[in-house]
Amino acid sequence: MARYTDAVCKLCRNEGVKLFLKGSRCYTTKCAIERRRYGPGQHGQARKKHSEYALQLREKQKVRRTYGLLEAQFSAFYRVASAQKKVPTGLKVLQLCESRLDNIVHRSGLVPSRAQARQLITHGHFTVDGCRSYSPSHQLKPGQVVGVTEKSKKLVKALVENNPSQAAPTWMTADLENLTTSIVNPPSREDLDPTIKEALIVEYYSRR
Repeated sequence: MARYTDAVCKLCRNEGVKLFLKGSRCYTTKCAIERRRYGPGQHGQARKKHSEYALQLREKQKVRRTYGLLEAQFSAFYRVASAQKKVPTGLKVLQLCESRLDNIVHRSGLVPSRAQARQLITHGHFTVDGCRSYSPSHQLKPGQVVGVTEKSKKLVKALVENNPSQAAPTWMTADLENLTTSIVNPPSREDLDPTIKEALIVEYYSRR
């Protein structure tokens, strides 16, 4: 499967915000954006005037890169979100991103980064309702329980002890002692990153 393999710190510098792609390193002074708060490359420090389209594109790229999604995956989420009418399209896109297994494993505090969560899931270290899952994109529903296989508990416990990330959000439960987590209910807009401007993402895909 295609995957971005270049230096991920460039992505944070290009977007101008921390995307927390390097796990524990992002919480230290070694974080690239803490040391160089400008874009990568020869013209990174040049002032740029963004058009309306550029602002929409940058917001879409920022969110997509935060969750580690390919363009095909992210645009598929938009199509699903735009087809339903119960939840605002922009919020539904974010809810779909948050409900992925790799994101839940990361947000619960079991693993420092989404990239590491994806790696451990594909290697079979995590279970969903007792069944081993190898799919980081697995969409979880409220009530489904994510756990760790017996042989992997020592590995994950070590990651938990060295994980400086924040506590699990209120819309999910996390038992770091027993290494389990689950979604209580889909996150509301107040539970998500207030800096994300999902309306720009909707505008970006609407004009295509």
